[in-house]
Amino acid sequence: MNYEEAVRYIADIPKFTKKHPLDHTREFVKRLGDPCRGKRAVHVAGTNGKGSVCAYVQAILLCEGKKTGLFTSPHLETVRERIVCNGEMISRREFLEVFLPVKETACRMEEEGLGHPSYFEFLYGMALAAFEKKGVEYLILETGLGGRLDATRAFGTPSVCTITSIGMDHTEILGDTLEKIAAEKAGIIRPKVPVVFLSEPREAAAVIRRTAEEAGAPCRGISKDAVKIQETGREHIAFLTGSEYDNNTPWQVRGSGAYQAVNATLALETSRILLGMERFSDCWREALAAAYWPGRMEEVLPDVVLDGAHNLAAVEEFVRSVKNWLAQEEARLHRKKELVILFSAVAEKDYRDMAALLGKEIPAKAFIITRIRDARGADTDSLEEAFRQATDSTVLVRDSLEEALDTARKEKGRDGRLYCLGSLYLTGELKLLLKQEKETGGSYA
Repeated sequence: MNYEEAVRYIADIPKFTKKHPLDHTREFVKRLGDPCRGKRAVHVAGTNGKGSVCAYVQAILLCEGKKTGLFTSPHLETVRERIVCNGEMISRREFLEVFLPVKETACRMEEEGLGHPSYFEFLYGMALAAFEKKGVEYLILETGLGGRLDATRAFGTPSVCTITSIGMDHTEILGDTLEKIAAEKAGIIRPKVPVVFLSEPREAAAVIRRTAEEAGAPCRGISKDAVKIQETGREHIAFLTGSEYDNNTPWQVRGSGAYQAVNATLALETSRILLGMERFSDCWREALAAAYWPGRMEEVLPDVVLDGAHNLAAVEEFVRSVKNWLAQEEARLHRKKELVILFSAVAEKDYRDMAALLGKEIPAKAFIITRIRDARGADTDSLEEAFRQATDSTVLVRDSLEEALDTARKEKGRDGRLYCLGSLYLTGELKLLLKQEKETGGSYA
């Protein structure tokens, strides 16, 4: 079996299996030889910001000379993005090397009537096997969905549990209130293991704090109000964390997403506890400034920005970031910047609420609507209706992503700014499209 066949096999897993209880995952990992047992780990849950926090923690650990294994989801361009060792996603060869024994174990479980591991379980098993093979010292594990029943919860006892922002998403699975969703995310909390969490919204924070107290786990809440943004530049955000360790010297993270200042602050406190340090290390500033997490206010071309906002809570943060950027840019240029929005979403998301918020808060010249290629994509008729009800601005529909991007760029012109959001599927498809254009000599610049 070659690499392409391995990828197809994994992609087909959802067609013949389903989610399993945690005992199934534990049995699966045990049969793999319990890779990474006893390793130090950070376990991260939350609605939005998990991947960014994981990337920042990885950057800090690497600057301290630690060997790291990072497991995240979803991927944007290639499934190998989910398994990163020492800051680099595994190669095709390494992917195949861990795939083969994991597949053998999975098939044996199926033959014995235990059930084939799910898509997420399978990749989690591959990640642990890859990390063991690489001899990593620290694991950074991002939950897929929820936390309490997530496959990563099968990991023994992490060193720190971190919970990022909580919002209304996957309500059909996690519950229809912030409290219910927070309870699922707080399911990663272990007895006596330190917890770092975002202390807003209040309803969610109360659940997390209560769960930590019941587990005898020391907890440290980070408030958004304590994080003070000093500057929103074209390529970075400068901020203070409100911590005694700042010494009034701003930190920087890449991109123009205001929400990344909060995510970075969560990562700083997580890393401090993980490494058993009293203060932030000097090398952390440079590490954070260089850290990169794709698809989050990522300026892929001049004034063409991709953002993975795909639920209402994330779009609220997107709006805040755009307003911050606009205010500083207009102060610098002494003129308004024309904005264009390219949008698509999956059908089960709250895209009507997202459209209503964007239409009300973003002074866009035009909204370009398209459909993502995934079968779960919302149809353009429904998306168009949502935006026409939300705005008096121009709303244009394009069936293909190529047409949508071309139209959006024409609407943007030379001096405007294009934001693309609504789905991580959209982000991934756009990144692949732009890469193909570059390789074939096309011009989206």
